[in-house]
Amino acid sequence: MEELFGNKEGLKPSENKALQGLYHRRVPADRWASPELLRRMTELSREMNRQVGVLVDRLGVVEKVIVGDAHQLFIPDLGRQRAGAGRFRGVRLVHTHLRGEALSKDDLTDLALLRLDGVVVVQAKADGLPGGTEYAHLLPPGAGDIWRTEPVDPYTWNDDFSVFIKDLEAQFKPSARDVDRRDAAVIVSVTTGNAQAAKRSLEELERLTDTAGLRVVDRVLQVRRELDGRTLVGAGKLKELVVRCMHLGAEHLIFDQELSPSQLRNIATETDLKVLDRTQLILDIFSQRATTREGKLQVELAQLRYRRPRLAIMPTAMSRLTGGIGGRGPGETKLEINRRRADERETRIEKQLEEISDQRAMRRERRKRVGLPLVAIVGYTNAGKSTLLNRMTNAAVDAEDKLFATLDPTSRRLRFPEEREIVLTDTVGFIRKLPKDLVHAFRSTLDESVEADLLLVVVNVSDDEAELHKATVEATLAELGAANVPRLIVLNQADRTHPARLRTLALAWGGLAVSGLTGEGMEALLERIEIQVFRGGLPRHVHPET
Repeated sequence: MEELFGNKEGLKPSENKALQGLYHRRVPADRWASPELLRRMTELSREMNRQVGVLVDRLGVVEKVIVGDAHQLFIPDLGRQRAGAGRFRGVRLVHTHLRGEALSKDDLTDLALLRLDGVVVVQAKADGLPGGTEYAHLLPPGAGDIWRTEPVDPYTWNDDFSVFIKDLEAQFKPSARDVDRRDAAVIVSVTTGNAQAAKRSLEELERLTDTAGLRVVDRVLQVRRELDGRTLVGAGKLKELVVRCMHLGAEHLIFDQELSPSQLRNIATETDLKVLDRTQLILDIFSQRATTREGKLQVELAQLRYRRPRLAIMPTAMSRLTGGIGGRGPGETKLEINRRRADERETRIEKQLEEISDQRAMRRERRKRVGLPLVAIVGYTNAGKSTLLNRMTNAAVDAEDKLFATLDPTSRRLRFPEEREIVLTDTVGFIRKLPKDLVHAFRSTLDESVEADLLLVVVNVSDDEAELHKATVEATLAELGAANVPRLIVLNQADRTHPARLRTLALAWGGLAVSGLTGEGMEALLERIEIQVFRGGLPRHVHPET
């Protein structure tokens, strides 16, 4: 028996049977709807005083029959969209109205968010015959509007639907000239405050997206009086984003703000796009970059903590949990199993990281006993920390021009005159809005900064946001408990900075101008490190023998 969808409460058996009969109706493949189907739908709609709808595929087969109330119709879950960016759903909605109203806001919202081939509305007149009829479809890129609506005569309407939808979908396909085959993404920022600050943050999100291996095809900045609690951007803007993604062939929608669990669910289910927020994007980058056992465990711990409050409302595919598979208890739901597995896995990871942290602490103690000072290189991500380490120690640490190129800390020994040595450690970079779960998970690694005898705070002074980056680093260090650790400000990329700006910042911060790339200022930097670590007194962990 064919299933009916929607508001079935109160239907008589005869009405159920009559509605199920719509499944046996066929629409010619070259027609939007047949007069016979429209007449039967308006008859049933008027008899039951309910809106009646059908979803018709491109072969003219009725896939779903939907019944509503006198005012509206609710479309059931249609599942995942057809494969391929920029493609339509492959079905059109045909349904009745009872009160002479035109295409409604809900109709046009469904058209955009569900990527329907089209929506047809037919009025059910008092005698049950079809009345005024109107249809709508999305418009291709460059059309100006999102959709087009047009009235038609239900008895003489003979537009060729198969030719129409083939031509329309072709106009939505991404340009063949685009040779970058990475997955496309549209990035979004919403602000109630400073638009310029939001724009700069959005530019950083674009770099993060590129680092994650995605291709940004559009940037959207929305200024609102207040954030929309349901979708962050509001229903109207969400429709625009869906159509924009179709135009550009984008399957990822990435938000600069952290989305609440309910916002993440609402946007994902209403758009059928892959939705990420800034936190999730950073976690994904860390997951790609982690190479050591400790790094991988720390990233997984942060991901588990991020996903835990989202397990209850996100699709199962979003809950990729590993390990800890236990037996299913009586009456236990899949959600409870996922939550229990996550808790068990989190406990095991915390125990393993505690063991690794103990080993790290033992190594630090050994360095203290032999009087080997620790100098940690810290700074904003992509400030040139790894390049500086390579220049100072002749190392070959990966120094890509990408955010978070270094994730796992790297240590090298650096020898000074008089047979004195230090351990120089390159640490993971900081960033604004660094996820709290990530900070907590990487606590043992970041403790290298807290335990250091000297911090080299590297700032890329060629960046227009150098001051903001420095402030972010200082705030993160304070959060880690390293606010009182001696530090030396290193003004990196001096070779790419205007001399006047360089002098101003060096004077304001009391720092040294260097270039990790060319070696400019290296001798002065090494001399300053030697003075602060050795000539300025014993390292703070080294005590004179008694």
